[in-house]
Amino acid sequence: MTDLLPPLPQFSVFLAASLVLAVTPGPGVFYIVTRSLAQGRRSGLASVAGVALGNLGNAVAASVGVAALFAVSPMAFSIVKYGGAAYLLYLGAQALRPSENEATSSELQRVGVRRLFLDGIFVALLNPKTTLFFAAFLPQFVSAGTTPAFQSTALGVFFVGIAAVTDSLYAMAAGTMATSLGQTLGRWRFGRYLSASVFFGLAALTMLGGG
Repeated sequence: MTDLLPPLPQFSVFLAASLVLAVTPGPGVFYIVTRSLAQGRRSGLASVAGVALGNLGNAVAASVGVAALFAVSPMAFSIVKYGGAAYLLYLGAQALRPSENEATSSELQRVGVRRLFLDGIFVALLNPKTTLFFAAFLPQFVSAGTTPAFQSTALGVFFVGIAAVTDSLYAMAAGTMATSLGQTLGRWRFGRYLSASVFFGLAALTMLGGG
């Protein structure tokens, strides 16, 4: 266990820092909240699961050195960056298309949950800046004399777990609001436009952001 985690004081600081970062709204939280508002808590939690799995992949990638590749190869970074932006644009275009089952909320939700889970994975995985974040954040808490990749991966699992819990709270809160929104705004039409706007906005941030 001594190789798996840093000493308790250092680990406590890591947990506190992770919690602060996790509760601070960012693109991931914005995406999850939007999905929850558009389609309810169940869809929001599916998005949380997908984003968490994608972020875990980014954490592992950072631990084994993919971030180092991005740092020395602008082309590799650009390929993933613009590939991710293109996928977000595709999701935005798909969100604008009316569903044949739009009037049947139960079937739309049943089909959508699986899709939202997969979308969450790809949205997280296709963001190289997340990998670079893990590469910059996790090593600060790795103990000397241990295997860096092993301990960094363990810390990444803890961070993703903390973020999944806080993201779930955001999804539950937004999903509760979605019920009243659906009664007054025409839930599914509102959801399409809101989701599309977020996807297009995230794509623009990905393409125009520095780095």
